Amino acid sequence: MRKIKYKKARKVQPNPLEYTGKHKRYESEMQLFVYDESSLVENHNITLSDLKQCIDLSKNNWLNLHGLNDIEIVEGIGAFFQIDSFWLSDILNTTRRTKLEESSSSLFFNIKSILPAENSDNISVEQISFLLKEGVLISFQEKRSDFFTHIRERIRTKTGIVHTKRADYLLYLLLDAVIENFYITIENEEDKVEELLTLSKVSADPKILIRIEKHRDNFNFLKRAIIPLRDSLTGIKSLKEDVICNVIEIDSYVYFSRLHQKSLELLEQIESDMEIVESASNFFFSSQGHKMNQIMKTLTIISSIFIPLTFIVGVYGMNFEYMPELQYKNGYYIVIGVMFLIVMGMVAYFKKIKWF
Repeated sequence: MRKIKYKKARKVQPNPLEYTGKHKRYESEMQLFVYDESSLVENHNITLSDLKQCIDLSKNNWLNLHGLNDIEIVEGIGAFFQIDSFWLSDILNTTRRTKLEESSSSLFFNIKSILPAENSDNISVEQISFLLKEGVLISFQEKRSDFFTHIRERIRTKTGIVHTKRADYLLYLLLDAVIENFYITIENEEDKVEELLTLSKVSADPKILIRIEKHRDNFNFLKRAIIPLRDSLTGIKSLKEDVICNVIEIDSYVYFSRLHQKSLELLEQIESDMEIVESASNFFFSSQGHKMNQIMKTLTIISSIFIPLTFIVGVYGMNFEYMPELQYKNGYYIVIGVMFLIVMGMVAYFKKIKWF
């Protein structure tokens, strides 16, 4: 998990716009969809100078930016759409928590998109920000991904009602796609924890406990990501009574209410999974303790059997001159037989009291 670091440096001319994410090798690229019920225009690899010609406020406009390395492009978008500089700073600062802010003509929303990393127990995190204005939705992604491919296909093929709705419905679809990633991540974590539970029954490898603790951290991280998302979606629900912000239609609030319900379901699922992880950790320690008890029981049995034999050997090793048994012709075999009977008797006794 990336930690927030406070920078003490103070500049004479501070520039708050600085990309803090780790996806710095991706080039910035803009894509614009302009659509309504009867038409669709796709614009790829457009520049800032193309925006004025391509934007049509009489229709729905979806501007998507891949890659946040080019600060000039982010500043240009901010200037064109009159985006507050604090919002631009939040778009570029990936350490910010999920938040919702509104003004009289705009709604700003940023969210963490979370997916399991390939071939590891880590979680891949990407911040996605949305700015909703009248007829315009702008999405900012740190890198190119396929989160919204199915939504683009819906727009192209006029599937569903997205082409008949305003941009606020498109925001709902995009947020729903990001929330679906949480379900994928949680399911992946559950499968790995179940695998570790199975391994802990047959192996005492301490790496199993390390992996269990790693997944505990992952669930804690997911919880910290979903709680502000739930709060933000609660904030969207409260906008229904707010006469200041009118970028969401009254009929569209029911969709955001569904997203709020999903966030509650995710939190409940995570709470349940964290209890399972705690049980897995406790089971590992209990299994280790049980195996140690079995080892100690085995050593105790062996020690108990050899103590009387050691006593007999000790007696006959004292080298006294007058030991009657030493004069017997079959004394050696008698002592060996007695020792054998002692061993068999003790084994029978231990089995009777169910030591093994």
